[in-house]
Amino acid sequence: MTDTAAETAVTQAAAGSAPGSTGSAADEIVSPQGPHGYSHDKESHLKRLRRIEGQIRGLQRMVEQDVYCIDILTQVSASTKGLQSFALQLLEEHLRHCVAAAAVGGGPEIDEKVAEATAAIARLLRT
Repeated sequence: MTDTAAETAVTQAAAGSAPGSTGSAADEIVSPQGPHGYSHDKESHLKRLRRIEGQIRGLQRMVEQDVYCIDILTQVSASTKGLQSFALQLLEEHLRHCVAAAAVGGGPEIDEKVAEATAAIARLLRT
């Protein structure tokens, strides 16, 4: 779902005008993409994770082959940046999907989702 489509879904859900409405406004946002914000782009995420997995396997081979330390550290840095980039993408999708749905639904769930996102950001900053 594009950003514009997501914004439209949020607006329609908030207004209660989503076609085929069967539940709360938050349900309308969840159903087009699946249960999680990343579901709509799962194949792209899996491809990215496989690339990172390949980098990690490359690190193992480098150690097995006694490659120079600095070259291994360079590869570690590239792998780390790949994971950080993936984490930021996932966090953005969580904010756009899960936190936005909770905001539309209102109630205590929004506080819970914001606390989860804040804790996730704190964990990312510590790494």
